[in-house]
Amino acid sequence: LHGSPLTDAGLALLNPALSIHPSLVALDLGDCMLGDEGINLICGLLPPDGAKSGLKELTLSANPGVTSKGWGRLAIAVAHSSQLRVLNLDYNPLGDQVAGMLAVAVASSRTLEVLDLEGTGLTNQSAQTLLDMVENYPTALRTLILAENNISPELQQQISDLLSEGEEEEETEAREVTAREKNPWLCQNNSSSQMVLMTSGLGDSLLAETEM
Repeated sequence: LHGSPLTDAGLALLNPALSIHPSLVALDLGDCMLGDEGINLICGLLPPDGAKSGLKELTLSANPGVTSKGWGRLAIAVAHSSQLRVLNLDYNPLGDQVAGMLAVAVASSRTLEVLDLEGTGLTNQSAQTLLDMVENYPTALRTLILAENNISPELQQQISDLLSEGEEEEETEAREVTAREKNPWLCQNNSSSQMVLMTSGLGDSLLAETEM
C-alpha cells in the first residue's frame, strides 16, 4: 500500500480485514498520510507476547502526520510484540525524544532485528542513547540504519561494530549448539565448571564435568 493516500479513515476501513488475515506477515504503509489514529490501529496488528501471531515486518516510512504521542504508542507495542523483526521508520520527523523511546522498545524486544531510522532528524544525543543500549543490554538487533541524520561517523561506526560483534557471538553459539547435537557426549561449560577428558581402563573416552 506504499504511497496510497490512505489516511487514518482509509486504514480504519481496512483494519477489520487486516486484523483477521490468517497469514499476513508484512505490511507497507509508507507515505500513506497516516496520523496517530492510524498508528493506534497498527498497534493492534502487533499482538503482545503469547498472543496470536502478528506482523513480522512493518514499514511506516514518510508519515509526517504522526506525532510523538503516536510514535510512543508504537514503541510500547513493539516492546511487547513477540513477532516483529523489521521496522522501517525512515523519513519521519522523529527527533531525539522519539528515538529514546524506540531505544527502550528495542532493548525490551526479543525479536526486532532491523530498525531503519534514516533521515529522521536524529543527533548525536540519539546515537549515544542507542549506543548505550546496544553496549549494555542484550538485544536481538542486528541492523540499525542511521544515514542522513546529524550523527557523527564515529558514533555510527561504534554502533555498527557492536552490532557486528553480537552477530558473530550468535553465530559462534549456533555452531556450538550444532556440535553438541551431533556429539551427545559434549557438555556445555559454564562459569563454575570445566570440561575434563577422562579415559577408562577399557580405553573408552568419556567426558565428565568437574566442579571447580
